[in-house]
Amino acid sequence: MNQTLSLGALPGVVTARGYRREWLRDDITAGLVLTALLIPAGMGYAEAAGLPAYTGLYATIVPLLAYALCGPSRILVLGPDSSLAPLIAAAILPLAVADDPQTAVALAGVLGVLVGLILLLGGFLRLGFVTDLLSKPIRLGYLNAIALIVLVGQLPKLLGFSVDADSLLGEIAEIGRALGSGGVDPPAAAIGIGSLVVIVAFRLFLPAVPGVLVAVVGAIAICAAAGLTDEIGMVGALPSGFPLPSFGGVDWGEVGRLVGPAAGIALIAFADTGVLSRTFAARHGAEVDGNTEMKAIGVANIAGGIFGGFPISASGSRTPVAEQSGAHTQLAGVVGALAVLLFVLVAPGVTSYLPDATLAAVVIVAVTALIDVSGLARMWRMSRVEFALAAAALLGVALVGVLQGIVVAIGLSFLTVVVRAWQPYRTELVRTPARPGFHDIERHPDGHRIPGLVLVRFDAPLFFANGEIFDSYVRSVVARAPAPPEWVVVAAEPITGLDTTAVDELVDLDRFLESNGIRLAFAEMKGPIKDRLIRFGVGDRFGEGHFYPTLEAAVDAFERRADP
Repeated sequence: MNQTLSLGALPGVVTARGYRREWLRDDITAGLVLTALLIPAGMGYAEAAGLPAYTGLYATIVPLLAYALCGPSRILVLGPDSSLAPLIAAAILPLAVADDPQTAVALAGVLGVLVGLILLLGGFLRLGFVTDLLSKPIRLGYLNAIALIVLVGQLPKLLGFSVDADSLLGEIAEIGRALGSGGVDPPAAAIGIGSLVVIVAFRLFLPAVPGVLVAVVGAIAICAAAGLTDEIGMVGALPSGFPLPSFGGVDWGEVGRLVGPAAGIALIAFADTGVLSRTFAARHGAEVDGNTEMKAIGVANIAGGIFGGFPISASGSRTPVAEQSGAHTQLAGVVGALAVLLFVLVAPGVTSYLPDATLAAVVIVAVTALIDVSGLARMWRMSRVEFALAAAALLGVALVGVLQGIVVAIGLSFLTVVVRAWQPYRTELVRTPARPGFHDIERHPDGHRIPGLVLVRFDAPLFFANGEIFDSYVRSVVARAPAPPEWVVVAAEPITGLDTTAVDELVDLDRFLESNGIRLAFAEMKGPIKDRLIRFGVGDRFGEGHFYPTLEAAVDAFERRADP
């Protein structure tokens, strides 16, 4: 009974029960249109990940079917993605045996399963908030770096030559040498550049027609008619049938080495998917639970990894196609997956006429959507610190490594938060004749102090790094007060945290002020912070008489010289 209830609660089942007949035609049409992108995009991103092109089809079919059952978003399209391809390559290629694609495929499958398990566990533990680690500057720098990595990696395939380099700068140098020495293969370059022009032209002048499909079909026809299969690099025919679960050749040591990269890929995959899911749900007046989304992406990755695929996420290029084609439900994705499966089973030999150069053109056009130079320029104008974070993410990912660059950028983000809390804004508060309340003296130099009273504000949690700064600042304001202070009142609303080191600094400050006949009080301090003072054993020193609900109440008490 419980199993029936849980199956009935799956989003796909819920959608099926409420399905409307008038949606059927639109969903089928959208699925068929989607197929025109699923096949070339899947194969292209597989090659970008260092895998045989056909694995991209397996990584498309199975995850789409799994997500249709478990996914909370009705039109989200999953599959291979340009932002994950370099991560996958960086994880599996160092472990793969040279000239043995089957080992790489098995490693990619294990990586997909690990990514799925991490996401599934995260969903059950309600860890959807972890994507907050990827701030906007980090994502901006990361996506631009990914675009650069993929563009450089695909350029040799587009022009019909290969390079042997372990870094982005090395690849750029190799490409420069090849171009200078005439290493370009003219037939391959003609096919690749021609495919690029076709895709871009249709996108600009005839967007209703999928230019990717036109370029792929045209390239296949030209290569078949001109007999170019032995002249330039081809994708090759697909393996017959559909793969059974197999992780042969992968030992437990290699599994252990994949866990770290899998965690990074899981974070990126869910971040991309979460943003897309929320965006498209909001357009249709719906809401998507982040933890349910995380579980669904986990299930899709596990299923894809078991059946010959690799880690996947939501697609920022194929999802809009599904939406624009009129998709209403997950059935559009199911139709697309079944159409790709039919292609794999019925016409596997067609890809033996598909040039690698055309797939490179498909990937290059797709990845240009990740380039956001205007976003970097806007970040420069808005915040130099956040621009520096974006630049650090871009350079780290591009030059050091995808995972290492992301970790460094996240670390820098945390450091920025600590620095801001370490040296927060602090000010003395004064009265102004023009407006009620108490205001920053830096912004209102016309304000006046209340003789005998010092009002200060400290805009950060109090912790080990800034407790002494708070203490020193209050003492400095007291020392330069025009009239000898009798009270110091801290506007404590911005103080949202307190640790034991900061409490010791508060006690030292109170003792110093007390020895000079000055009373320390707090206004608008939050209840949890008061509770911590009691828990840290200083409740007797800072009794109820030290706290006031508002600044006005504290000032009234001072002016009446009310007993605490």
